[in-house]
Amino acid sequence: MSDPDKSPDQEGQVSDAVRGNWVDRLAPAPSRPYLRLSRADRPIGTWLLLLPCWWGLALAMLYDGRATWMDAWIFMACGAGAWLMRGAGCTWNDITDRDFDAQVARTRSRPIPSGQVTAKQAALWMVIQALISFAILLTFNPAAVVLGILALLPLAIYPFAKRFTWWPQVFLGLAFNWGALLAWTAHTGALSLPAFILYAAGIAWTLFYDTIYAHQDTEDDALIGVKSTARLFGSQSPMWLRRFLVATVSLMGIAIIAALLSRENTNPLVIAIALGGPWAMGWHMQWQLRRLDIDNPVRMLELFRANRNTGMIPLIFFAIAMLL
Repeated sequence: MSDPDKSPDQEGQVSDAVRGNWVDRLAPAPSRPYLRLSRADRPIGTWLLLLPCWWGLALAMLYDGRATWMDAWIFMACGAGAWLMRGAGCTWNDITDRDFDAQVARTRSRPIPSGQVTAKQAALWMVIQALISFAILLTFNPAAVVLGILALLPLAIYPFAKRFTWWPQVFLGLAFNWGALLAWTAHTGALSLPAFILYAAGIAWTLFYDTIYAHQDTEDDALIGVKSTARLFGSQSPMWLRRFLVATVSLMGIAIIAALLSRENTNPLVIAIALGGPWAMGWHMQWQLRRLDIDNPVRMLELFRANRNTGMIPLIFFAIAMLL
């Protein structure tokens, strides 16, 4: 029965979704629980999955100095695939965490613990999203297809990581940055050292932003026994976040140098501009550190969402470098 104190667009809304998001306002009512499972009402996760894909594609184009119409398709396909696989991954996460979610204030409003959908319905929705994503993947070269299939492994493990390690954010990083390897391979046809280094930079970035995110739930997580880097670091989190910042910037810079120095007659200006990407990204991460307040969940969510802009910064520099 509907709550008479709630307007129709508030019915079933997830607590940490942006108020007035398109799902709650515009989506047909029967579709809303499934779109909420996919976090369509919270697009930041799609951006965080997509941006490493675009990093990998852009750096691969700088690496071999060529661009084709296929790259335009890879760019768009990564966007669609990121939306679908983020949705499938979040649905899987909600299925495995449904008992935990019911005990945490921020997550008990999610579709499964709140009773909007059953676990079986969620599983069917997960399969549909994964199959559509697989159809898109099949348009890539064989090496990229294999990598796309292998991406399911870290994606499947991540929801369980917080049960057995204090570093579940590492597993999230392994899953969320796989696109850097995939997009690189979709362009070049094979993996190379710069792609692996870029992948490591993305993992360090994930440790940065997801530790910030996890600080929203430290009290509830402690009560139910869920592990996280936020709980592990506690008041030492600012120090660890600075380390992740340095690792992100350093590794991305090394990836750029490794990619561009492998080319013959590389324009030094191209290298300098490309290296401006991680440099500027680091300053944006430093801005987040200056605003950090681990005891303020609202502030931590704001900073977490700001990482869409953080990840866009290197792309701007890569795009400028490609024009030279």
